[in-house]
Amino acid sequence: MIKFEWKGVFPAVTTKFTDNDELDLDAFDVNIQAQLEAGIDGIILCGSLGEASSLTEDEKYTLLKHTLELVAGKVPVLLNIAEQTTKSAVSIAKKAFELGADGLMLLPPMRYKADDDETVAYFAAVAESTPLPIMLYNNPVDYKIEITLDMFEKLSVYENIQAIKESTRDVINITRLINRFGDRYKIFTGVDPLAAESLIMGAIGWVAGLVDAFPKETVAIYRLVKAGRYEEAIAIHRWFLPVLELDIHPKLVQYIKLAEVATKIGTETVRAPRLPLSGTERETVLNTINQALSCRPELPEGSWGKLNEVTA
Repeated sequence: MIKFEWKGVFPAVTTKFTDNDELDLDAFDVNIQAQLEAGIDGIILCGSLGEASSLTEDEKYTLLKHTLELVAGKVPVLLNIAEQTTKSAVSIAKKAFELGADGLMLLPPMRYKADDDETVAYFAAVAESTPLPIMLYNNPVDYKIEITLDMFEKLSVYENIQAIKESTRDVINITRLINRFGDRYKIFTGVDPLAAESLIMGAIGWVAGLVDAFPKETVAIYRLVKAGRYEEAIAIHRWFLPVLELDIHPKLVQYIKLAEVATKIGTETVRAPRLPLSGTERETVLNTINQALSCRPELPEGSWGKLNEVTA
């Protein structure tokens, strides 16, 4: 485990599969290397984009161990926890710590729509079970449970609950959180099309999806915004927006994996019941991606890459 600062671009990476429906670690490595070269600041495994719901626990642990070895301390590696029971969530949190994870991202209970008290108790139980730093994922649009400001207030007593992936799709919520809690929680935007606006309004990081296919452009937007170079950041964002909107579709996994293929750092294979895209839908998504690739912008010098930091 490494100590790290909650800031920057944290890709929610996709999980690669072979045609035999096994983990494809070779293809996975190609993408991770592209992320590292672009200058990302952390990696999140087994999230929604990572097809967490279709992975076995052993596969999750295999990915965690493999990624920790591959990354070798260059950036923190977080494991996402998305479980139906508190018992399972606690068990995975303990195992992640044992295997050397640097942190956790934690969703509310899956399937059962817990009320506020139940949700707080769930998060508290996991926080009490591990010393690992935790990011809470607030996405009521997809997961039907909102972590309210009052709930964050109750959870603020747990020192290892440190960050929020803000995915309510309400940019105003970033200001609400800052007004209520100051810098108690490190706020990450979690909705790609709203990322530029969210970063300008005070989000300190970006849990990104299309970074899986376009790592340099994603890092460039983040760094330019944080350097106050808004016009340059906005120009890249406007070019990127049609592709970023692939992140908010129910088939975001297939869409983003198709984009990874187009940029030659991924594969299209998904795990059933998901199926690869076909027909008109595939053509439409490809057209969006190819249109972006046909006019891919030249990025400002130093706006990506681990050794170069943008300055105002």
